[in-house]
Amino acid sequence: MAPMYDHPGERAAADPIRLLAVRDTPLSLDEVFRAVGDDAAGGTALFVGTVRNHDGGADVDALGYSSHPTVEAEMRRVAEKVVAGYPVRALAAVHRVGDLTVGDLAVVVAVSCPHRREAFEACRKLIDDLKHEVPIWKHQRFSDGTEEWVGAC
Repeated sequence: MAPMYDHPGERAAADPIRLLAVRDTPLSLDEVFRAVGDDAAGGTALFVGTVRNHDGGADVDALGYSSHPTVEAEMRRVAEKVVAGYPVRALAAVHRVGDLTVGDLAVVVAVSCPHRREAFEACRKLIDDLKHEVPIWKHQRFSDGTEEWVGAC
């Protein structure tokens, strides 16, 4: 899915939400980091979620992410809430869908603010709320042949 901006093809100068996307292709740390660049920001916090090789004591062989058609609208709602609660200069969030393997990037979020503490707090709020409120589900397949669906980001 394409990135969401207020005006397709251009970035609204006043909108700190610079990049929101759900993609079935590998994610780029550089793209997300560049999206939150701002000369007035003294702190930038970046979180990267990767596919790990275990969960709950079981070995994970692979997993897949799927999303509801409203996923991007829900991502925007969460991002707007973070922007309203913190002095965000710029914000970006990208999530992967489809089949992933151990070590793949599943989600990358970043926030820039005037100071580091605000950036850390806003970034944590962003990833926590994405995980709990955005309709993305994880289907884990374990090496013992079992599998599990998890509502997650």
